[in-house]
Amino acid sequence: MNGFVERQVHFFFAQNFPKFLYTSDCPMLNFLNLFTRLSNSRGQELGFQVNDGGRELAGFKGGAGDCVVRAIAIAAQLPYLQVYEDLRAANAAYADQRNDKLARRLNARGASPRNGNHRNVFHDYIVGHGFDWVPTMQVGAGCKVHLLANELPSGRLIVKVSKHLTAVIDGVIQDTHNPSRGGSRCVYGYYILR
Repeated sequence: MNGFVERQVHFFFAQNFPKFLYTSDCPMLNFLNLFTRLSNSRGQELGFQVNDGGRELAGFKGGAGDCVVRAIAIAAQLPYLQVYEDLRAANAAYADQRNDKLARRLNARGASPRNGNHRNVFHDYIVGHGFDWVPTMQVGAGCKVHLLANELPSGRLIVKVSKHLTAVIDGVIQDTHNPSRGGSRCVYGYYILR
């Protein structure tokens, strides 16, 4: 189940049934447990720590689509503002030097990393800071690696999942929210610090 649906179903059960019917507190009724995570049979979930990568310290307020900036700042141990400005400059340079769909979008919406970042721009930036790209998914092969402790190496990682980048440091997700979906989120690949 995806996280939103799972929370809604959990809320419904919590409001209408005794807890032992939908948790593993009662071994005889485990077959009723709708919330048994597949990850338990696959592996161990990663730890989680709330970390904005220094966004608030840099003076930024409110929400933003800044997962790329945040993940790089955390994993590369760089100041948030430095990464933000570097990616702004990289976005602007890409928009000025290219004539493709991404360049037109950057020109229309602005080069701010707050609006999200594209792999065509951030890949070289991350690699330039000492990371290597390791793809974990191939076309037509299905998902082989999930956001689980036993499926990712230890070290400083920037992990690519669907529409999101997150930092994983020695088995602990460092982000503003936990994107693991209970260990079921597929990893498309990761950058690992050399």
